[in-house]
Amino acid sequence: MPHKRRSPSWTELKKAGNECFKTGQYGEAVCLYSQAIKEVERSGKNSEDLSILYSNRAASYLKDGNCGECVKDCTVSLDLVPFGIKPLLRRGAAYEALERYRLAYVDYKTALQIDCHIPAAQDGTNRMTKCLTEVDGHSWREKLPPIPIVPMAVKENFSQATCQMAQHKCTREKYTSVPGEDAIKKALCLKEEGNALVKKSEYKKAIEKYTQSLKHNPSEITTYTNRALCYLSVKMYKEVVRDCEEALQLDSANIKALYRQAQAHKELKDYKACVEDLNILLKVEPKNTAAQNLLLKVQNKK
Repeated sequence: MPHKRRSPSWTELKKAGNECFKTGQYGEAVCLYSQAIKEVERSGKNSEDLSILYSNRAASYLKDGNCGECVKDCTVSLDLVPFGIKPLLRRGAAYEALERYRLAYVDYKTALQIDCHIPAAQDGTNRMTKCLTEVDGHSWREKLPPIPIVPMAVKENFSQATCQMAQHKCTREKYTSVPGEDAIKKALCLKEEGNALVKKSEYKKAIEKYTQSLKHNPSEITTYTNRALCYLSVKMYKEVVRDCEEALQLDSANIKALYRQAQAHKELKDYKACVEDLNILLKVEPKNTAAQNLLLKVQNKK
């Protein structure tokens, strides 16, 4: 009997929609986001997820020149999560294309209240000011609909999210910036010195060598996993987790990082995290006996 094909989850549909959007297939992106919206609504309404999906579909409509549908989707997105920057800017752009300049001005101006440094909101506000002055004269402000007042909590949340994104960008740059040839050679030399110390069970000295090596080349996965092994040996379990996380940022399916992180989580009595690590590992390498044995031990403890 043939297996029934599993229908894609809403996250898979969203991801596929994002890929289509990137490659300019806006009609296909609309279809995929629509399917994702149905899936989320069927499985129980999550306002934040739905808001993003409607905003994404709105962006596809906007690119395809369907400004009326873009406005509708942005309005739904903003009803679900008020004062979202992206739907505000997208609806502002759609209103502008539909020559509804007053409504566009209100959206651009609302976005500026959340963050006064958004170029699209600054430019949009300036363009609308010019258009409205030409249409309505100097009293154009009197004819505007009311501009909503953005609560302080929204501004603070946006500011925090922007800081987190900046930190994430720095982390990403750390991994993507390529060290020079001399730095790579120096890092390799120090790593090999660390490896020699591990063979002599001189773990603390090896940690120092690996740390120096990572200063020269912070994108060498095995240096993190080797240092994690040393930290395990000296029972510094939080440091093990930190090093394994660094390695997994570079390679999410790294077996050594997943296994050592699982070992550290077990010692820290975080059995749930340990099981999660091992389940990911066993998806990558189903016949890994060390992981299977550790999983049995931990499941007995839970």
